[in-house]
Amino acid sequence: MKCNYKIKNIDCVNCAKKIEDYLNKDANISNASINYSTLNISYVTNIENSINYVNKKIKEIEPDTYIYDKETKEENYFYDYLNLVLGFILATIGIFIEMPYYINYILIIIGFILLLKRSATLAFKLIVKSHQIDENFLIVISSIGAFLINEKFEGLMVITLYEFGKILESKAINKTRKNVSALAKIKEDYANLKVNNTYKKVLSESVKVGDTIIIKKGERVPLDGIITNGITYIDNSSLTGESKLVSLTIGDKVLSGSINKGDIIKVKVDTPYSDSTVNKILNLVENASENKAKTETFVTKYAKYYTAIVLVLAVLVGIFLPVITNYTYSDSIYKALTFLVISCPCAIAISVPLSYFSSLGFASSKGILIKGSNYLDGIKDIDTIVFDKTGTLTKGIFHISKINILDNKYKEEDILRLFKIGETYSNHPIAVSLVKEINIDVSDCKIKDYKEVSGLGIEYKLDKQTIKIGNAKHVNSKEKEDNTVIYISVDENIIGSIVIEDTLKSEAPEVITKLNNMGINTKMFTGDNLEVAKDISSKLGIKDYKYNMLPNDKYNELTKILKKKSNNKLVAFVGDGINDSPVIALSDIGFSMGGVGNDSAIEASDIVITNDNLKSLLTAIKISKKTNIIIKENVTFAILTKITILILSVIGIASMWQAVFADVGVTIITIFNTLRLLKGRYYEKNK
Repeated sequence: MKCNYKIKNIDCVNCAKKIEDYLNKDANISNASINYSTLNISYVTNIENSINYVNKKIKEIEPDTYIYDKETKEENYFYDYLNLVLGFILATIGIFIEMPYYINYILIIIGFILLLKRSATLAFKLIVKSHQIDENFLIVISSIGAFLINEKFEGLMVITLYEFGKILESKAINKTRKNVSALAKIKEDYANLKVNNTYKKVLSESVKVGDTIIIKKGERVPLDGIITNGITYIDNSSLTGESKLVSLTIGDKVLSGSINKGDIIKVKVDTPYSDSTVNKILNLVENASENKAKTETFVTKYAKYYTAIVLVLAVLVGIFLPVITNYTYSDSIYKALTFLVISCPCAIAISVPLSYFSSLGFASSKGILIKGSNYLDGIKDIDTIVFDKTGTLTKGIFHISKINILDNKYKEEDILRLFKIGETYSNHPIAVSLVKEINIDVSDCKIKDYKEVSGLGIEYKLDKQTIKIGNAKHVNSKEKEDNTVIYISVDENIIGSIVIEDTLKSEAPEVITKLNNMGINTKMFTGDNLEVAKDISSKLGIKDYKYNMLPNDKYNELTKILKKKSNNKLVAFVGDGINDSPVIALSDIGFSMGGVGNDSAIEASDIVITNDNLKSLLTAIKISKKTNIIIKENVTFAILTKITILILSVIGIASMWQAVFADVGVTIITIFNTLRLLKGRYYEKNK
């Protein structure tokens, strides 16, 4: 079974990676994954109540780290600030105010101890437990080294600015976590359960399928179900990103996480709490870190080696610089210490995963659920998008475009009446759409022997007459098979036909035009005939289309496209997530449209567009490209700044002050640059 918990006292990305690797080596645990940005941990195990077992394993390498299943209070930085301020004041007094030398040294040492306490403790634990070093060790060595070569104030500023930067860094990351964790608020913990003739407030997870609950005005829907009483307006914005209220009545489906904005309604629960829509969405967001982008994986994998290499290079600088230059050993040690400070990998190690996490959170707030940073990263490389037609490019809501009279004994109203009488009993999407369109009362009609013939149509008896409604084969017509024509026969005599037409989504032409302008190849697969496919594609501007396709035809054709693609380009398929599940799963990146509450959509696809709006494709592409830009900006800025100050340090221009900026300053700047990904207006720039 899969377990999800929160994790406490993780200090860096490397620590998270180390725990992941250690847990995955255990025979009782698999697929362990830690999201440093959200402090979530997930793993698969057969152990009941595994939290104690996993905590025992974690403490073998990280004694202060543990997992838990309840939220804790927001981080309190009071003692961090107290140590920082008190340590800085005491050390500064000891350095600049003349007193007996032993008092000066005592004040300086106490000040350094207070300032170095956190970093030294973390560095020492890591060395003892894992025989590894990290940036905390580099900073501690640099500060103590500066003190020993009589650069006390610079050593003081290194550790002061570093600790202050870590506090700002932690607050910035917590801000990101808070923004994304706001999604959890869409889950309602309690439900008003009907018990006999009264209603009792109970935990949502205790409600069973078949139970009846009531949702009052302003309340959030706790579980998925069918409205059995009442008419209301529902706010689905937390699920789909769309602010427009949806009108619902008896028989309509209502989804957990939405808000009742109208009158009180009664709902019959049809889905267990664990499988509810809101739980699916939250699980997708929380577990997105399991599928990490190559960039993110590279950073977490090699950061520990980078730190060790930096330390070796610093030692070499300290030892051999006086040999090849006129510098003294005091100068070379100073430059080696400066090199240690400059080379800390914080900016890259933190900003890269934080960038992906911020974008995943923003996308989910817009109704775009992306299953991992690898898919988010891949969207920008999409070269070809293949669209399903019905329910994707079109609304999947059919209407009557023409009525053909084939027997003069009947009028249009007679044909529509017979059609509605029979199709009222059908759950087929086309039948449901057309029945709503026909404004004829058939409530007093009594039929017998109603049956549906799979793949053909329906049949029923009315006043001793046998009525058949369906395709040409079903009514024995000699006409060419056409999915857009529905025939009606009475006692084997074809009396007429109805020509139906699907409706294009209003945003479809604009989306296809923009994709074409971006250089993305657009294609369409449809089971409809040539005429329908040609008409739809011409209206949208899609030049490449395939028609009369069965599911296996779509699969085989997409396989051919994948074989011909460029190595660095990806092929996406966009479908409704039900009939198109095989091709969605086959594509490099599969999109499901209108996937809220749809098990097939969430299982098969890599990205679920919950609001059923094609413009979300453009938004997803924009988010992917903007995320890539931010990551490149952060990495480029960090590397160039560090190299520049390193060179200036070697030639004697830069000191530890600039080195601190190259580490702490760059880290803070890259974090705040990354936080732009949480702001909607950032994506509106340079459209």
